[in-house]
Amino acid sequence: MTESAGVDHEMHEDHGHSTAAWTAVAFIMAGSLVMSIAVVFPSVLGFVIGAVVVVIGIILGKVLSMAGYGSTAGTREASHRTGTASADLPGRNQHDSGTS
Repeated sequence: MTESAGVDHEMHEDHGHSTAAWTAVAFIMAGSLVMSIAVVFPSVLGFVIGAVVVVIGIILGKVLSMAGYGSTAGTREASHRTGTASADLPGRNQHDSGTS
């Protein structure tokens, strides 16, 4: 493989490595593990507890992100850094409304 294979690493400095992201992922994975065990050893209560842990992880990740523990570069900052009018989203263009 060639050097860096044409990937520009400067544009994606943090890759989501933040306290908010890691906390959310940890809770979601723990809840998923509890739900998986509840399926293997049939337990509705265990599955519900795992689902609640997943939802708490999602909410906690968002709250921590809003409190300033999230990624520092959102799409608005990324667009200003590259000098474009708006951040490019895969598969979408400015004239695409998303409806047929």
